[in-house]
Amino acid sequence: MDLALLYEIIGYMGSLLVAFSLTMKSLQRLRIINMIGAIFFIIYGLLIGALPIALLNGLTLFVNVYNLWRMWQQKDYFTLMQVRADSAYLKRFLEFYRREISEFIPTYQFKPGDDQVVVFILRNMMPVGLVIVKPEGDTARIFLDFVIPGYRDFRAGKFLFDESAEFYRQLGIARVSTAPGSKKHETYIKHMGFQMEEDGRYYYELPTRVIRERI
Repeated sequence: MDLALLYEIIGYMGSLLVAFSLTMKSLQRLRIINMIGAIFFIIYGLLIGALPIALLNGLTLFVNVYNLWRMWQQKDYFTLMQVRADSAYLKRFLEFYRREISEFIPTYQFKPGDDQVVVFILRNMMPVGLVIVKPEGDTARIFLDFVIPGYRDFRAGKFLFDESAEFYRQLGIARVSTAPGSKKHETYIKHMGFQMEEDGRYYYELPTRVIRERI
């Protein structure tokens, strides 16, 4: 392969990765992909003898590494907040994220009932997730399990279903079930440890743990 063409491919790869990073809703993914793009640009700049390109992207790489390090070192505070089904804030939250919720769980009807348990997941006191379930004996049917963009790193789900499982056990709930939903939602519930059973739904056995607020 001609070296000039190889250099161009490396430069185009850097451009595509930087552009693609800007489409990420997760800040962590944005920085990781942007960082990889910067590495391609550094290599490209050095290969063609364009030091300004290499230096600029070296600075971009440093900024991304530093911010990723700060993100990974940060200790987030998680807690749960239960609200009534007729909460005005709940209604506004559902309306604001209606389109995204429909993409993840197309069957959700946006009609919380008094027989359902509605819980917001707070991360540093910001409502980043919403779970709505209906107890059916010792199993709770999940109607909605949604995390807002920028916070889909599975930490909210792990806090809800693992570390705060006792919240549901205090309501007589030993396990939860959910429909597959969209492919993205199904990937999420598999990652959380849900297992499909014969009825086509996914189930998760809640661990026995003492509920606590995590820092």
